[in-house]
Amino acid sequence: MAQLKLGRSKVTHVGRLPLNIAKDMVKNKYLYMMLTPVLLYFIIFHYFPMYGSIIAFKDFNPRLGIGGSAWVGLEHFKDFFGGMYFWRVFKNTLMISLYDLIFGFPAPLILALLLNEVKNALFKRSVQTITYLPHFISLVIICGMIKDFTSSEGVINDIIAFFGGERVTMLLEPSFFRTIFVSSNIWQHIGWGTIIYLAALSAIDLEQYEACKIDGGGRWKQMLHITLPGLLPVFVILLILNIGRIMSVGFEKIILLYNPTTYVTADVISSYVYRIGLQDFQFSFSSAVGLFNSVINFALVIGSNWISRKLNNTGLW
Repeated sequence: MAQLKLGRSKVTHVGRLPLNIAKDMVKNKYLYMMLTPVLLYFIIFHYFPMYGSIIAFKDFNPRLGIGGSAWVGLEHFKDFFGGMYFWRVFKNTLMISLYDLIFGFPAPLILALLLNEVKNALFKRSVQTITYLPHFISLVIICGMIKDFTSSEGVINDIIAFFGGERVTMLLEPSFFRTIFVSSNIWQHIGWGTIIYLAALSAIDLEQYEACKIDGGGRWKQMLHITLPGLLPVFVILLILNIGRIMSVGFEKIILLYNPTTYVTADVISSYVYRIGLQDFQFSFSSAVGLFNSVINFALVIGSNWISRKLNNTGLW
């Protein structure tokens, strides 16, 4: 009898769900109106295009369309895994992403902690403004600046020559590409990345710092026992999101900086898809490569979120 009552209560609760949703939409209609453009954006540009992923399993012919093209199953995936460029693009994507994760991800946190210790408001705002600026500069201009700085007559080579080194066009040297790419990413995004951390710092109760001072804790112990634990949930969530993008090095900056002489260290999955899909018109093959990349990223998000939940009970869901 108790199980029957419990089953009826569940059915009643489920039956009331649409009514509760409708009431909530009427009550918070303006919030839902603000949410509508965001939902439409993701539906139109992220969910509808997922149907096109089916061409990864077909020999796509634009004249026949997706439905009329011949089904080939996993043939394109086998060609990619057995191809001569698979390990090169896979390794380059993984290496650049790991370098960016190791050196680039903590950089905004470190800058936020340093700015939090600055008492001079004018100096603090000046540093924030200067570090924000590169984020708003066009990527094309950023890459043009990088090319100028790293050319044989650029400012970096001027410094090297001043100390007795030899001038070299750095973007023509495969060994320099990853360092240039990751360091320029840090320079471009470090200021913008501090915004979230500074917002989280402002939410920490100041009474905790006062209590720590009373107990004899200095600035180092305050940061170690109050500031860092207060930032931990934000840090973990951002880390999970970054791990989920570890195989998604954007092709835009890559194709603006690389050249055939640096393919050995610069060619990543996204730039390979761009070349094969748009330049060589192998749409099905490039879709298979992109789908493989997306599946890896999805698995990384799920795995990192699960590990985070197990370790400190913090995650995206």
